[in-house]
Order: sequence, then C-alpha cells, then structure tokens
Amino acid sequence: MEKANITKTRDFYFTELSDLPEVRIFLFVAILLIYLITLAGNGSILMAIATDVHLQTPMYFFISNLSFLDVLCPTVTVPKMLQVFLSEDKSISFVGCVLQLFFLIDAVGTEILLLSVMAYDRYVAICSPLHYTNIMTKWRCVQLAAGTWLTGFISSMIHTSLTSTLSFCEPYKIHQYYCDIPPLMAASCSSTYLPELAALLVGGILGGGAFLVTLISYIYIISTILRMQSAEGRRKAFSTCGSHLTVVFLFYGTTIATYVRPTSSYSPKQDRIISMLYGIVTPMLNPMIYSLRNKDVKRALVKALSLKIFS
Repeated sequence: MEKANITKTRDFYFTELSDLPEVRIFLFVAILLIYLITLAGNGSILMAIATDVHLQTPMYFFISNLSFLDVLCPTVTVPKMLQVFLSEDKSISFVGCVLQLFFLIDAVGTEILLLSVMAYDRYVAICSPLHYTNIMTKWRCVQLAAGTWLTGFISSMIHTSLTSTLSFCEPYKIHQYYCDIPPLMAASCSSTYLPELAALLVGGILGGGAFLVTLISYIYIISTILRMQSAEGRRKAFSTCGSHLTVVFLFYGTTIATYVRPTSSYSPKQDRIISMLYGIVTPMLNPMIYSLRNKDVKRALVKALSLKIFS
C-alpha cells in the first residue's frame, strides 16, 4: 500500500457499526436520548448553581466545572457520530479529525485533574473544617480550576501535535466512532513511538498524579470519618464522599484503560465499548450520582424553574 502523509484535504473514514439499518437506527435513538439527558442534567446543575447564592461555595464551584466538561466531552463527538449512524457518508476531514481529537483530549485531561482537585476540597472540608474557609478561598478555587484547564490544554496540544504528524495508508479507515489517539495510532503506517511514548508519559504522570492526590486525600478522609463520635456525622461525611468516589472510579478506570497502555494491546472492539462508557455514558450519570440527588441542588433547581415559569 502506498504510504502518504496526511494533508488538509485527506479524509478519514469511520468504521461501520452494522450493515443492518435497524441496528443503526436503534443506536442513533439510544445515543441521541443519552446525549439529550446529559445536556438536560448538566444544564440543570449549571442553572441551579448560577442562580442560587447558597450554592456559591467551593464544592459547587468545582461541580459546575465538572458539569461543563460533561457537556463539552460528548458534544465534541456525539453530533458527528449521529450523522455517521444515519448517513452513507462515514468520512471526516483532516481538520475536523484534528479538532475533534484536540477538544476530546482537552476535556478528558481536564476532568481527570478536576476530580483530584475535588478530592482535595473534600479532604480540607472534612479533615480541617475550621480552616476550610481560609484555605479554600474564592481566589484559591479559581487558581485550582484554571490550573486544571491549562494543564488539560497543554496536554492536548502535545498529543494532538504528535498524532497529527503520523503517516497513514489508504483507505484511511479509523476503527472507532470518532477521532481518538489509540485508533489513529493503530491506523498509522509510520512509527508511533513518539506519540505512544507521550501518551504513556503524559497520561501516566497526569493520571497517576491525579490518582495519587485522590488516594492520599481519601486515606486521610476515611481515617478522620472513622474517628468521628457522631454516627450522623459519619453518615453525612460518607454520603458527600461516596458520590465523588463513584464518579472517580467510573472515569479513572475507563480513561486509564484507554490511554495508558501500549499500542500493541489495542483492541478495536474493546476500545469502542470503553470509549462509549467514559465519552457518552459517564457524563450522563455524573449529574445523577453527584448532584441531582442533593437536596440543596434540587431545592435551587425547583426555585430557578419556578421563577422562570413565573417570569
């Protein structure tokens, strides 16, 4: 096969999901429904936090960042995916593929770091409650959030620039529903040593560092909770941390399984399933796990909707 460098006029082609129209229509409806639920759930949280002064706290500030990321991540991939399901055109341009890759890696990297910042916030709240307001000031929260976004941006720039320099052989087929690092490296004809090394190093450092911060925070948190005299206090503390831990396990497990591994272990079928979990399903579940069960959020949401209807 002819070896050629990708250009701005080169198109990639996504893999066929099924030859059966019924299956494609079913997937279209299912993913569209999940996407709409994701937008509604995360949009509701953003509206509740923005309109209620009682939710202007560090914890809810970080939750609003998480909700925004949970809107951004599927929005990068799902609209094109829905078009591919129903259209005969399975192609995506080089520029479109690079942009999709950049925003996807940016959102994923930022969310990994944000979850570790949220673990640190819970550590301060539970282990040093008297110093919480002095430590988690508004300016400190802005700095931490900005740091996660900036680091995610730099990480995405590194991965995107290295991946976009690869060479590919015809028919330029990607065994995935969207442009991502593993399927692009698997489709490459040239050496993937540098992008693979960057994925392992940057992913390992960022993912490993974020996991370590989360792990250490929860070691201290659990130790503090177990020493509490009040059963009600222990219940409330475990309740606030349990939601965050569920989100962490869902997101960390799937993203690490996708990015922190050698190309030789890449499996198209397995990768498509895992990517569906962290790219589409998890952003839908996060609001239900983390916020929509919260009484304060529900109260703020009812108030905001009532005011809107009344207006």
